[in-house]
This record gives sequence, structure tokens and C-alpha cells, in this order.
Amino acid sequence: MGTPATTDQAGRGQAEAGSRLGGQLRRLAARPRRLAGQLRRFAADPRRLADWPRRPYAIDIGVALGFLAVAAWLTHGLWPDPATRVLAENPHDQILIEWFLAVDTRVLLAEHGLLTDRLNAPDGVNLLANATSLTLGLLLAPITLTLGAPVSFAVLTAGNLAGTATGWYLLFARTAGAHRASAAVGGAVCGFGPAMVSQSNSHWHIAAQWLVPAIVWSVVRLARAAEAFDTRRIASSGLWLAGLVVVQYFLGAEILYLTAVTLGLFTICYGLLRPRWTKQILPGFAAGMAIAISTATLLLTYPIWMQLAGPGSVPNGPFATGYFSADLASWPAFSPLTIAGSDDAARLATGPAEYNTFYGWPLLLVAAGCVVWLWRRPLVIAAVAAGLVMAVLSLGPDLVVNRERTGVALPYRLLLERPVIDAALPQRYALAVFPLLAVVLVLALERLRTGRARVHRLGTVAIGLALLPLTPTPLPTAERPPVPAFIADGHWRECVEPGGVLVPVPLPTPWDPEPMRWAAAANAEFGLPEGFFIGPYGADGQASIGTFKQPTSLLLAEVAETGVLPAIGLADRQQAAADLAFWRASCVVLRPDQPREPALRAVLGDLLGPGELIADVWVWRINPPPR
Repeated sequence: MGTPATTDQAGRGQAEAGSRLGGQLRRLAARPRRLAGQLRRFAADPRRLADWPRRPYAIDIGVALGFLAVAAWLTHGLWPDPATRVLAENPHDQILIEWFLAVDTRVLLAEHGLLTDRLNAPDGVNLLANATSLTLGLLLAPITLTLGAPVSFAVLTAGNLAGTATGWYLLFARTAGAHRASAAVGGAVCGFGPAMVSQSNSHWHIAAQWLVPAIVWSVVRLARAAEAFDTRRIASSGLWLAGLVVVQYFLGAEILYLTAVTLGLFTICYGLLRPRWTKQILPGFAAGMAIAISTATLLLTYPIWMQLAGPGSVPNGPFATGYFSADLASWPAFSPLTIAGSDDAARLATGPAEYNTFYGWPLLLVAAGCVVWLWRRPLVIAAVAAGLVMAVLSLGPDLVVNRERTGVALPYRLLLERPVIDAALPQRYALAVFPLLAVVLVLALERLRTGRARVHRLGTVAIGLALLPLTPTPLPTAERPPVPAFIADGHWRECVEPGGVLVPVPLPTPWDPEPMRWAAAANAEFGLPEGFFIGPYGADGQASIGTFKQPTSLLLAEVAETGVLPAIGLADRQQAAADLAFWRASCVVLRPDQPREPALRAVLGDLLGPGELIADVWVWRINPPPR
């Protein structure tokens, strides 16, 4: 038993806790009454209701809804039936993303971790070595499980655009204190610029930039806390930054890397321009960063090990950095996905999902004028310095002008063959330039707003005319056939149990990943051999796109391409049995969309015996589930 003193203290503690709980309950109970009171005051004085749209939070909601409407218009081609619609500029990556969305639901259901066995059976695929986005996959899992991966894909394509624009708008308006109109322009530039719209062509891990403004906010919050030496806010800011970094890592590690590089350059330059302020905040800022780095490192140690050294990891990037370098001539050009663009400009980029440097000459001229006008502002100088470095790095190891390689060596050569770093494509460094440019434009609009009326009008018109040609056009879309009824109606369960392996013929490849739509439609409840992914199947374990084919897969691919019926002997049947055993296959399914279907059915009959027609596909049972 405790002493009377300790007993009294315990009693007082319980009473205080009870009092606090009672107070919280009373405040919760009072909320409906306060809301009813506000409604009565609005009814009694209609002018209050008329003033509501002018309140800051109402304006913020309106701007966010406006951004969402623009994003919905840009992606409207995916509706009303996303299952039969595809982004025409990058259909293969869309299939891959839909498969990622489906397989992420299996992570949520704890069927596997960061290494999945639902592709490339039996080796599996390292999700973090691929362009996956577990954050988006898990967020959209309820939609994927109920409405399907294509619906989730359409939602995320629009959501990434609207979310990124809204995030930057809130940063400019709430954190930087800009006027809502100026902030809206800055948010629109960041969220709907040519690079963002281009990356929305099935590059979900790149287009998902809506956490970047929050990361910037946490760094600004840390700097302000360090200036006041508020230890509590320093610690909380460091923890906020660590949490955002962890979530962004699983949202898109490449964007996290580019954000870290850009923020580092910007912060160093800004600090050098304000030495007294830097000396004042340095102790607290360093302490907060130490908290952020140590916490994020602790939480990300295993995922980073899995990405870089775990099963299925790759030691290098699979893409040639020289090929994916920005063309200097693309900077003053207009993206083909804008109202001023033309299809001819597409030759200046490596593909329709990489129009990262199409800024247009009017915007470059106006931006240069704004920089000269605001040159004394440290924010402007830091933004320009960081932007120029990122722009130069986007040009890659050798200067390319109008598709001609000049042989002029560039600073990116210092990054060649650096582990991890070389996995980021050079031209994507330009993605950081648009937000930095938006900072300059917002500062210019703010100064114009407080200046003389005539200057304000002329400057605002100049910025508007420079941005007008970059108005985006809707993403091109096309029709695609629905998945077979054999998959859509669940007949696949007659020949493969959940978690088993279904072998489609021909097998999926990076150039023809169509069967991965089947797995996505079944929420990745069965696995596939081979497929479209990044794995260590290149020479000496280097990165490759896809894997090598087994002999039977190669045989079937040749028949699908040529339609020639080969002579099938005992050795071929034994090889087919060995390959099916290697894949741990439950059944083989002939794809109904093949122009060589009769030839493929004949070869499969010679290899495996008679097949059976189930729904709209031919099936050969190997190790069917028990009935």
C-alpha cells in the first residue's frame, strides 16, 4: 500500500485527468450547438453568408476545387469506363501501374512484402527496385479492391495533378503569405506545367509531387523555429520532416532525391546570402536536421537495403543516361501537350512522358525580366542559382542541340556510374526548375500588386501572356479491349487457386504486357511468369527490363510472331514439362487476342495434349486446384 501522501497525489492526478476528459467531452458536445448557432446567425443576417466566400479558408477550398476541375478535364478521356480506356501515349506503363495497384492490395492484406511472387514466377520482383509507389497503392487499395485498378489509375492521374497544384498553392499562400491570386498562379504553374502533364502519361511515381510542398514547409518551419530557438518546435519540425521523407520515399524515391538536391542547393545559397541570419539559426537548424535524418534513417534502413541489396535488386539504372538527356533546343520550344505546341517538337524529347524542359521562349524571357527586376531578393538569387544547376544537370553528360550531339562535356559527367544517383534520368533534373520558376513569378506578382496600378496591369498581363501558350491540352486516350470473360467473371479459379501461377500464351513481355491486365483485374490473386519489370538479368547481374525467356516461352513467342508450325518431338514436350514445373504453373491459357491463335492452339495441343474451352479462352490444366 502507498503512503497517505502518495495516495492523495494519485487521487488528485485521477481527478485532474477526469476533469480534462470531462472538459474535452463538453467541448465535443458543444460543437453541434455552436454550428447551429452559426447557422441561425447566417439566417438572421444574410450578409454573413455573403461574406463567407471571401474568407481565406473558403478561397482555399474554391482554388483546390478549381484545380480538381482542371485535372478532371485533362484526364476526362479515361472516363466513363476506365477499364476500356488507355493513355494513348504510354499504354504499356499504364498496364504496369495497374498491376502495381493490384499487387499493392496484396501487401495491404499481408500476403507478401517488398518482394512479390505475383510476377516473374518463381523468382519474383523487388517492388522497390521498380517504379512502384506503395504510398499511392495503399491509399487507393479500397478503390482498387472494390472498383478495380483502372479506376484507381484514373483517380490517381487526376489526383496527382490537382494535389500537386493545391500543395504549392497552400505553401505560397499560407507559409509564404502571398496573395491568394498570386499563390494560385504559382500553384497552377507547378501542378499543370508541361513537365507535370507530360509525366502524367503513366509515370505515377514522378507525377505524384503533392508531398514536395509539405517537405518544403517542414524545412521552412524548422528554420523559423531555429530563429526563435523554440526547442519544442525544432524537435517537432524535425519529426515532421522525417515522417514526410519516409512517406515520400514510398511515394516516389526519385522525386525525393531531386527534392533533396534542389533544397540543398537552395538552402546553401540562401544561407550564404544571409550570413548573420544563418549564424543565428545554425545550431537549432542543425539539431532539427539531425533529428530528421536520424529518424528517417532508422525507419528507412531496411527498405533501402531491400532496394539496393535485397533479392531482385539491381546495382545500376536500366536506362542509358546519354540517351535520356535534355536537348538544349527543347527549352524555348512548346510541349506538344500544350495549345501552342506541335507534334514536330516531340522530336526534341525521348518520349511523350518526358517533355520536362519545354518552357517556351515567352516564359523564359519574362522569367529573365523578373529575375533582373528582383535581383536584390535573396529568395530570387537562391532560386535562380538552384534552377541553373538543375537545368545544366538535365542536359546530361554531353551537350545535345537540336538532336545533334556536340561532344561538349557537361558537369553531369561527374555523376556518371555513381551508385543510386545514376538511376535518376538526367532530363528529370529539369522537373525542379518549374517550382523554382514559380517562386520567382509569385514574388514578381506580389511586388506588382503593391506597385503602381499601370505597372501592375502591364506586368500581370506580361506574365499571363507568357503562361498562356503553356495551357495544357487533355491527355490523349484510346480504346482498349476488355479483359477476357474468363478473368472478369472469375472462371480462372477453375484452373488456378489464389496464389498459384497462370501461364498466358504468349507470355507477357515489356513490349507486350497485356496479360498483366488480367492479373490486375483479378487484384493480383494469381502470379505470372516473366513480364514487364526491372530485374538483375543483364550481363553480370546488371539491370534489365524483363527477364530471359525459357525455351518453351521462346518457342511460343516465335509461333505467335510467324505463325509457322514447328515439328514437336519428345524433347520439346519434356522441355515444356520442365519449364512449367520451373514456373510452378497451375494452368496454361491461350490469349484470345492473338492473330496466330490457331497455330498457337495447335502447338499447345502437341506439347500438352487437348485443351478445353472455358468461357472465351482455351485452357490446359497442369496442376489444377482441388474440386
